[in-house]
Order: sequence, then C-alpha cells, then structure tokens
Amino acid sequence: MSEEQQMRKVVFAINITIDGYCGHEEMIGADDELHEYFTGLLRDSGVEILGRNTYHLMYPYWHDVSENQSETKATNEFARTFDSIPKIVFSTTMKRVEWNNTTLLHSNLRDEIMKLKQQPGKNISIGSLNIASQVAQWNLIDEYHFVVHPIIARKGPRLFESGKNLTLNLVGSKTFLSGAVALNYKK
Repeated sequence: MSEEQQMRKVVFAINITIDGYCGHEEMIGADDELHEYFTGLLRDSGVEILGRNTYHLMYPYWHDVSENQSETKATNEFARTFDSIPKIVFSTTMKRVEWNNTTLLHSNLRDEIMKLKQQPGKNISIGSLNIASQVAQWNLIDEYHFVVHPIIARKGPRLFESGKNLTLNLVGSKTFLSGAVALNYKK
C-alpha cells in the first residue's frame, strides 16, 4: 500500500443551490432524508474542521437539539452525531469556543490538515466554505459531496469563487424525494 492510500481522507460536504450559492438562508428546509445522508457522512468522520462563521451557524443550535432531542428522529440523530464528533475551529479572531469536543486553533491551516492526514483514524470532514476553498487550492481535498437543491438563489456566498481549476471524477449520486441531488466526486 502506498503512503497516500494510508493517509486519512479529507472530505468536503455542502448544500448548494443550482446556481452555486451556499447560503443556508436560501435553502429549502432539510428533511429527514437529507439529515440521514449527512449523518452517514459524519459517521465516517473522525474530526470536523470549521471556520468561525460556520461554528457560529452550528453552535449552539445543533448542540441544543442534541441535548433536548427536540426535532424528528433523523434530525435528532444528526444532531447527536454532529455534537459527538471532535471539532477544530480555525479563527484568527475568536478567543474561545464553548462546544464540547471543540478545539480552537489560530495556527497554520495547511500544516494542521497535513498533520491530521498523517494520523490514523476516520475521515477529516470540512464543513466550512472558506476553509474548503483554501484546502482545495492546496489540492488536499480527496472527496467532495455536493447536495444540489432545486433552487435558484441569485445571492449568498458562492462555491469556490477563486482558485485553480480542478477536474473531479463522479463516483456516485443520489436523488432525494425533495428534488435535491447528492453528487459525490473524488479528485
């Protein structure tokens, strides 16, 4: 087995609109089927990498759902799974994080990703658009999961505004009852 095959995979998964926007305020409400899909991805992950904005989007909401079990069975399971995974938040401005299993780092993102890839364990998940954009420019993302929603948003943050071109290979897809389509690519 080569050294690259033994390294942990970096996986980026995100919801996007047909026109490439990633703002959560424009998305159709996530249903149980979508939560089950993302829960499956999280179960293959040993750590979740977040930026400041995504951390604040996710916490305290998902922690509270995990604690209170206040949603549907599938949503509660997503929350429990997400809450239990170790998380690393990269930020130059945050002073502390409050979420359990969460570490705040101000260090070099590229160096930390390389260090994590060398360690044994499950996948390294990236749940932040800004972080993913940087890591993609360094060609360190091994697998992409784009869940394309049948929406034309016309506003919000865009998927990979800048960076170098990268050709990906489609390795799977899944169509949801909502009309969303999950596309799985590898580099």
